[in-house]
Amino acid sequence: MTLGRLVLAWIPVAIVFIIVGGVGIPLRNADPTKPGRMWMFTKSDVAWRALEALVATLFGSLWFDSLGSGEWWLVFLLVGLMVSSARVQGPAPPQRRETIIRTARDVLRYVLAGAVLAWRLG
Repeated sequence: MTLGRLVLAWIPVAIVFIIVGGVGIPLRNADPTKPGRMWMFTKSDVAWRALEALVATLFGSLWFDSLGSGEWWLVFLLVGLMVSSARVQGPAPPQRRETIIRTARDVLRYVLAGAVLAWRLG
């Protein structure tokens, strides 16, 4: 696996993570004088999702280059479930509907990332 191939796989995964992760960001009005609402990503939102995409890309590289290529969707579904279950922990768990929405969003991000990596690395 070359570094260039990893970077070319990481870029679309980062885009997927930023877009799908942005669905959870409440719409904020950047300029109160203008009507309408728009998404606003902070630098830390983009940086965190890009870092998460890098880890998912490295994991996908390990899967596709050494362990196998079949059933990639199941592997990334399970990883998405692990990520989402880690967010439910805490002293005051979020409401049930919010938990279901976050879980679905996290699983979708990872399954889409797996699809992109299967396309780029598989």
